Amino acid sequence: MIYSVNEGNAKNWDSPTAKYVEICKFPKDGSSPKSLRYIGSMVADVHRTLLYGGIFLYPADKKSPNGKLRVLYEVFPMSFLMEQAGGQAFTGKQPVLTLNSPLDLVPKKIHERSPIFLGSYDDVEEIKALYAAEEKKK
Repeated sequence: MIYSVNEGNAKNWDSPTAKYVEICKFPKDGSSPKSLRYIGSMVADVHRTLLYGGIFLYPADKKSPNGKLRVLYEVFPMSFLMEQAGGQAFTGKQPVLTLNSPLDLVPKKIHERSPIFLGSYDDVEEIKALYAAEEKKK
């Protein structure tokens, strides 16, 4: 399996993102670690994720607490493609799109930004569980 993230920003990530990447590198269940592949272009990284599976992460961080990717023309289109392929998209707080509710994430500005985690269904479930556990601590 593959994960795709700019690890150069790791020192600024929140706890669930940092834990997820740590699990990718050092799985506790004895399975093989995931391979890091990061091109730096969302379209290319998501294309590879669609072809080979895995997850693409562009999390919020201390420098960009609202994320950096634009909702209307980066997050929505790639989330739509991923969900049509059987995967999921998640912002760290909520789903981006679902079949039951076409716009779970509602932008308030044309250039609104958002963090994004998108990829295979099970991989996104893993990071969603880490965010849910973090929320329970509060």
